[in-house]
Amino acid sequence: MNGLFITIEGPDGAGKTSVINELYPRLQLIAKKGIVKTREPGGAKIAEKIRQIILDPKNEEMDERTEALLYAASRRQHLVEVILPALEAGKIVICDRFVDSSLAYQGAGRRIGMPEIRKINDFAIEGIKPEFTLYLDVDSDTGLKRIENQRKGPADRLETESLEFHQRVRHAYLKLAEEDPVRIHKVDARMPLTDVVDASFTAITEAYPQFF
Repeated sequence: MNGLFITIEGPDGAGKTSVINELYPRLQLIAKKGIVKTREPGGAKIAEKIRQIILDPKNEEMDERTEALLYAASRRQHLVEVILPALEAGKIVICDRFVDSSLAYQGAGRRIGMPEIRKINDFAIEGIKPEFTLYLDVDSDTGLKRIENQRKGPADRLETESLEFHQRVRHAYLKLAEEDPVRIHKVDARMPLTDVVDASFTAITEAYPQFF
């Protein structure tokens, strides 16, 4: 495939959505190919419906493995409907979360096990992986405080989990970044938003000058 697959990861409160909203138009201005901005879970009609089920705080009885399988199912639909066609057309895909999120949240946070989550997702993605991942790192205390201060609606199922849950998620992300330093670029998300966006912009454009 001629395209470029970039993912942006981070624990709750890292500011991914804010960073992507600022970063995307800046990249558009200099991109040599079209850019597709998308998200997980969701990004496609069926995948968005699965997202609603996963994050609905009313679904308290959801089994942890059911949750993991739903994420993988949403990811599969999103992949075949949105990501793969864009990459095959030579476009740049910027995706808010991908498999790393499942490894961190369900593998470590839910304590299912990262190897088990990897197997589920290997079946779903059939070898399609991001070339580059921005990991926005923030400690769990800061992240949860940000969410609480910025919340405009009810919290989703994951946001209401314990501090210990979110700490396990963050530690898993740090482990993934340590194990795959070529693909995963860590950015200190405790910095002001403008600085985080600048650091993210520089990391992407310097890594892939042929696209920007």
